[in-house]
Amino acid sequence: MSIGTVAEITKAVGAIDYQSAHRFETIESVAFDTRKLGPNSLFVPLQGQTDGHDYIEQAIQAGATAVLWGRKDLTPPEGICAIWVDDPLEAFQKLAKWYLEKVSPRVVGITGSSGKTTTKDMTAAALSSRYRVYKTQGNFNNDIGLPQTILDMPESTEALVLEMGMSEFHEIEFLSKLARPEVVAITLIGESHMEQLGSKEGIAIAKLEILSGLQENGTFIYPAHEDLITAGIAQAEKPANFNIVTVGEGSKELSARNIELYSDHTAFELVTPTETVAVTLPVLGAYNVSNALLAIEIARTLDVPLSDIVSALANFELTKNRTQWVKGQNGVAILNDAYNASPIAMKSVIKSFVSVDATGRRVLVLGDIRELGEHSKELHASISEVISPNEVALVYLYGEEMEALYDALKGQFEIAALHHYMDKEALIADLKAELKEGDQVLIKSSNGTGLLSVVDALKAE
Repeated sequence: MSIGTVAEITKAVGAIDYQSAHRFETIESVAFDTRKLGPNSLFVPLQGQTDGHDYIEQAIQAGATAVLWGRKDLTPPEGICAIWVDDPLEAFQKLAKWYLEKVSPRVVGITGSSGKTTTKDMTAAALSSRYRVYKTQGNFNNDIGLPQTILDMPESTEALVLEMGMSEFHEIEFLSKLARPEVVAITLIGESHMEQLGSKEGIAIAKLEILSGLQENGTFIYPAHEDLITAGIAQAEKPANFNIVTVGEGSKELSARNIELYSDHTAFELVTPTETVAVTLPVLGAYNVSNALLAIEIARTLDVPLSDIVSALANFELTKNRTQWVKGQNGVAILNDAYNASPIAMKSVIKSFVSVDATGRRVLVLGDIRELGEHSKELHASISEVISPNEVALVYLYGEEMEALYDALKGQFEIAALHHYMDKEALIADLKAELKEGDQVLIKSSNGTGLLSVVDALKAE
């Protein structure tokens, strides 16, 4: 793999100066994390809580031969080609934009309050039957992660699927204008980042920033029932000419019917204006049907035959920690969805969890949902709408914000069936003592709440 020569990179980032003796040397990879560097790589010393310039010796030892040097008060060491820039992060982003134009794949951008990663995984699988595809790895979906994703893309890539995340206004705008996607999609508008954006209307406005970088005559796809998106399009920055396609309930283009839920897969009938097709997804949840409809329409827009799309979706693989069954100790089954959460996503996965046949007791382990601001208590309490003692035997809640849900459930559950914790080790100890063979456990929270450690503690060795 070749990113470019030192001279090409210097020009691409608008460098102040560089050591021209190295101009013909080829850079094979780029990274801001010294652990990701290899031979003939370019090191990007980002400055934040720590200063990446302090790790230059480790970068050299890892194989870096060039660095985007941003410290005017510090002389770079011998043994590495310094490319002097005003701001290493800005230069990193410029380099990603240049490399993207060089490789020139068909670009898809996906955002939304939840479902981004699953939709990305489905889309990449659907496109893989026709294109050489690269996709966002993990959650590399911000102003640092997205450029890194682009620069990790092989030169042979024909389709690039980018997840775009945000917590403030103008962040999606920046990512979309950097990536210049041909197709964009919004999964849904939920309550994530309400603390920063103020309201669901504000969240919709922020998500619609993805239109600002959409190519002329590109395509925008979203669920037909998302009224806040429909209402916000007129005010959004967008190309003069582009196509809008809606999917799901209320759409004439693409919808689903006869949804059947099982513990390890979901089946439905896909309805288009000309045909009806049976689809099977290897994941739990009716909410994943909406994600699949978006992925299907994205792939159709990029000229993939529907039969190939359906075959690909039957075998797609989720990014780790996204609604996955894992084997627990003593014959317990754990549905791990502890990487991310929003109120709407938590309600959706609970509804799906209780809808499938259980061999033993159904147990909920729910942790705080972050960044809900002044609405946090009422939104946590609202999750009680989908929790019934007729369907769930035990409820374990963790975190300060979950006290609101505990209070909302107190009148419904026996004292012995409802628990609230501030101590994670106590939660783990009680779960280990209580759970028995055949129990099915859903673990769901925001990543920052740290319930992945609970999953790890309960997993079979």
